[in-house]
Amino acid sequence: MYLPAAFSFSGLLRHPTLRVAAALSALLLVAGCASNPKADKTANWSAEQLYSSAKEDMDDRNWTEARERLTAVESRYPFGVYAQQALVDLAYVNWKDGETEQALAAVDRFQQLYPEHPGTDYVLYLKGLVNFSPAGALATRVSGQDPAERDPKGLRASYDAFAELVNRYPDSKYAKDARLRMTWLVNALAMNEVYVARYYYERGAYVAAINRAQTVVTDFAGVPAAEPALYIMTLSYDKLGMTDMKNDTQRVLDTNFPKSTLAKDGLNSLSKRAWWQIF
Repeated sequence: MYLPAAFSFSGLLRHPTLRVAAALSALLLVAGCASNPKADKTANWSAEQLYSSAKEDMDDRNWTEARERLTAVESRYPFGVYAQQALVDLAYVNWKDGETEQALAAVDRFQQLYPEHPGTDYVLYLKGLVNFSPAGALATRVSGQDPAERDPKGLRASYDAFAELVNRYPDSKYAKDARLRMTWLVNALAMNEVYVARYYYERGAYVAAINRAQTVVTDFAGVPAAEPALYIMTLSYDKLGMTDMKNDTQRVLDTNFPKSTLAKDGLNSLSKRAWWQIF
């Protein structure tokens, strides 16, 4: 039906019956909104309320709810102290919830926004932990895999974060633990070189095996990984018929690791040595 230009819905509302119907409709609409399960109950919350709720969820290890509250703090109140702390906690929550990439993204965002923040030492420590955890003792106890056999990218990133923490904040309360983890990481990186050297040796690439094993001896002085590195070098020199080099390397191995059992146990025993389980 054609409606003339002068037609107005407001005119209909002047009819008493229609006014009652409209009022009832409005009440039903309001009731429907109030009962909407998707309605955000935190819509009018202050930054303090949101953050307090997030902390409670964190204490209860309710990572999903905590993430929602912290994200709300950051998006609704981006220019306050609560937003700064929420971003740090968001990195922590994502890390604990297994969301490594999101955790690192939050850390990077914090460092870009607040480069001189007094809590930077903790942020660096957290960054080291996020990268450290995939290679930590818990993961290896579950999988049985030597962490040094994995991609060393995360190990290096973890070491770099801890090193920056120790160099910039040597008196930080996180520095002591960071130094311990750096020692662990150095040997993990050295063991990664050992596994690469073993890979080459087992495929007959003896020169490549020697070169990778030599890296452990020269670049990671004093680490336990030097023992299998030296052993691989003796085996490789023997395969190449380089007797003098083999004997010299064997003397270094015997001097530094007089109780070595690698000659008896063989290279396959490397993965059975749970050297990483110190954390």
